[in-house]
Amino acid sequence: MTRFARERTVFIFEEWIPCDHPLPYLEFHRFPDDQVTAVRPRLPHWWSEPEREAGLKRLLDEMLALTQIKQPVVWFYTPMMFGFADHVEASAVIYDCMDELSAFRFAPPRLKTLEAALIKRADAVFTGGYSIYEAKADRHDNIHPFPSSVDTKHFAQAREGKLAVPADQAGISGPRLGYYGVIDERIDFELIAALAKALPKCSIVMVGPVVKVDPAQLPQAKNIHYLGQRSYAELPAYIAGWDVALMPFAINEATRFISPTKTPEYLAGGKPVVSTAIRDVERHYGDIDAVTIARNHADFIAGCERALTLEGRDWLVEADALLATMSWDQTYGRMAALVEEAVANNNRNTTASRLPIPSLRRADRSKPYDYLIVGAGFAGSVLAERLAAGSGKRVLVCDKRPHVAGNAYDHYDEHGVLVHRYGPHIFHTNSEEIFAYLSRFTRWRPYEHRVLADVGGKLLPMPINRTTLNGLYGLDLRDEGQAAAFLASRAEPVADIRTSRDVVVSAVGTDLYETFFQGYTRKQWGLDPSELDKAVTARVPTRTSMDDRYFLDTYQAMPADGFTAMFEAMLDHPNITLELGVDFEELRAEGLAPKLIFTGPIDAYYGHRFGALPYRSLRFQHETLDQRRFQPVAVVNYPAETVPYTRITEYKYLTGQVHPKTSISFEFACAEGDPYYPIPRPENQALFKQYEALARAERDVTFVGRLGTYRYYNMDQVVGQALATHRKLVGAAASIEAAL
Repeated sequence: MTRFARERTVFIFEEWIPCDHPLPYLEFHRFPDDQVTAVRPRLPHWWSEPEREAGLKRLLDEMLALTQIKQPVVWFYTPMMFGFADHVEASAVIYDCMDELSAFRFAPPRLKTLEAALIKRADAVFTGGYSIYEAKADRHDNIHPFPSSVDTKHFAQAREGKLAVPADQAGISGPRLGYYGVIDERIDFELIAALAKALPKCSIVMVGPVVKVDPAQLPQAKNIHYLGQRSYAELPAYIAGWDVALMPFAINEATRFISPTKTPEYLAGGKPVVSTAIRDVERHYGDIDAVTIARNHADFIAGCERALTLEGRDWLVEADALLATMSWDQTYGRMAALVEEAVANNNRNTTASRLPIPSLRRADRSKPYDYLIVGAGFAGSVLAERLAAGSGKRVLVCDKRPHVAGNAYDHYDEHGVLVHRYGPHIFHTNSEEIFAYLSRFTRWRPYEHRVLADVGGKLLPMPINRTTLNGLYGLDLRDEGQAAAFLASRAEPVADIRTSRDVVVSAVGTDLYETFFQGYTRKQWGLDPSELDKAVTARVPTRTSMDDRYFLDTYQAMPADGFTAMFEAMLDHPNITLELGVDFEELRAEGLAPKLIFTGPIDAYYGHRFGALPYRSLRFQHETLDQRRFQPVAVVNYPAETVPYTRITEYKYLTGQVHPKTSISFEFACAEGDPYYPIPRPENQALFKQYEALARAERDVTFVGRLGTYRYYNMDQVVGQALATHRKLVGAAASIEAAL
């Protein structure tokens, strides 16, 4: 808050203080060095909870009126304050969730209810570490972990040997094992007693207030010293006199999500740290020599003994390198940017927001075009842009839909949530050329796609990885070797792999095949995997690592302003004319251009002369929910055949949009409707070959795209095919000119 006070006026509305006065009142305490004002409400001590809440609300309103603050950023450290501050008209609401307060002893019964309401209202949620972030990540669409930062300069005073020895610590003999912080139910008191008994020549120094526990119940011994609460400014002097810094936390519900700030502070003070197995401590510091993680009392005692014998400076150099990445200035910078973004989002009229309508230029039938392109999806739009901008050609693009972007079309729904009308589209590629090309038309937001599969009520990562196996079978596979051995033990080798079933069963066996693939594939394709080409399931690998990303491509990102905006930028060229909502058949006989590029179904172009090529279609049921999050990842698959849909997509994960509501879509595969997926079967390929033979005989018609070439392409593959097609067209034109 001191850093925020450099740019803003900061008031900290503290918890209420009981008093004997019959009327409530406020005390204002200004801290000039920090430029922060503490506001301390005082309430009659005999008031009931409803009276206190009403009184606090009145005092808060009076403070806002007195200070003439309009639409403040309201920052909550505890949900308990939301009960009387939920009515404030704020430019942004921030919930800074430092701990799982509901797990603390004597937590108010209303705390969980108030937290749910606060999270719903909040524009951004910050968490005090990664464990609590993971526990709450599915409850908000704009939540960010901020593990402990440290004022390195302040605590480094402990290393300099210039601080006066605190009087109450001076008389305590060494070696000293020290702890500072609240002494409450989070401390393992049995561990403190065992440590004192095992190391009688060491003194255990406990600095901090005793809260919510009876002081008489604290472990007592000649070498245990309770010094009481000390100020932040005094802490380096105490650390300077210690030989080892302690983190003697109990492993219980109250410590499940903590990320203690004292860890980096101890290290900044130059002391080795011994900690119990707090998850976030182990996650961030478990790999450095300066920190010992103990899983039981014996380990903790042994860790202290080892820490007392540390020599040299290598362990401290390693710790300092880590501390260099953890300054409060860095944390403030990230937080401040998120606050400004939240304020800016609230200043926009989100529900009225819509993507800009493209500037449509109707075809001038009196002027000839060099190319007519059928389809304004990836293939058609990339070729239109390259021919217009790269080759100076006049291009007419038509599409029977009233919009550009094809199946990648996104738009704001009636609630102002950006959705993909035709199902989720996630961009990924290993091609630097393709990524660089599309980067001309969009900014990107980093996004790594993750998918879970609902199996018997469990949400497990897909593709199958080590986490999936452990969760499904109750295993504890600890490394890739163990996972590979497990999969090998279940695999059922197939001599001649031809179908999608063969691919999966030969790799992971029948049980995993039936659990994750069989039902999903039958719903998606309307066929059993044994009837589909092996390429279908080969697209979904099996992993022995814990990498839960759906794709492993080098470039994984989403267009920052959406796919439609990217297409509009791509097609914004004076040589490109758009005819949207117009079927190709309406233009076919007009002879608008000598060259045709066709991205629709190749069989439709030839009037289904040899019969219709089989395609699989999709139907979507779109819904908007009055909540910020619906599911923990963007896509959840439902492999069971008893569930009618194949997956549910939540679009805000893909778009990064911050909105109090969320929109989802249920996806149903079907036989009728717009063609989405060519069905990969040998007989279908044989039928396509007949149409391909006709296409090869065409001199002035080029077929591209998933439908034009009857191939199950990803988006990046279609872009790559379009770029390659342009190069061929340019090369062919150059050859003709040379011949002339």
